[in-house]
Amino acid sequence: MSFIAWTIIACEISFWVVILLGLITRYLFKRERLGFFFLALTPVIDLLLLIVTATDLYNGATATQVHAIAAIYLGVSIAFGKSMIRWADERFVYYIQKQGSKPVRKAGMAHARHSMKGSLQHLLAYIIGAAFLLAMIYFIDDPSRTEALSETLRLWALVLGIDFVISISYFIWPRPEKAK
Repeated sequence: MSFIAWTIIACEISFWVVILLGLITRYLFKRERLGFFFLALTPVIDLLLLIVTATDLYNGATATQVHAIAAIYLGVSIAFGKSMIRWADERFVYYIQKQGSKPVRKAGMAHARHSMKGSLQHLLAYIIGAAFLLAMIYFIDDPSRTEALSETLRLWALVLGIDFVISISYFIWPRPEKAK
């Protein structure tokens, strides 16, 4: 496995470690500012991945699927980061702190709106990730070295389209309430 692949894995693990540290520090140790500091480290992790990926390509590496995944990771992390932290925060408070209300499974139009919001976040992630992919393609300026990036961009556009179709389907056929 390449250095970039290991960097992506390390960044993903680091993302969840700093979130967990932030939540533990905030709620168990009652150190809200220190908890916020840990949560604020998530963009630093993204920046590190961007620097490593760009440096590897600048030094002459041929772009691979792994380089493309780094761009996807950055787009998803930026677009979904705040909602992922909120999701983890709600569950930490309920399951660990034994406070607050239990997170509920959405159904009906609430689920359809939530799904569409996720699709719009996915669109934002695509725009951000595609910008990184297109920038890498532009700066490398060698189609033989950037073919994997172009292929990933096309595949991701297809996945994004499917995501929107699924979200729209929930408005037509809403998710039923879960039987108790």
